[in-house]
Amino acid sequence: MARKCEVSGKGPMSGNTRSHALNATRRKWNVNLQKATILVNGKPKKVKISARALRSLRKSA
Repeated sequence: MARKCEVSGKGPMSGNTRSHALNATRRKWNVNLQKATILVNGKPKKVKISARALRSLRKSA
């Protein structure tokens, strides 16, 4: 399964790592995914959700 939040749709980002000599090397920042059980249409469902989306859901509930 892809590294993607099932609620917000956030996925990994890419960019460069820069050394002190300013050499550029490609790298990837993954999403902080957590396994959580949330209610979907009144039924509990296990999902992979980003930590940020989980915090937002808990705040709104």
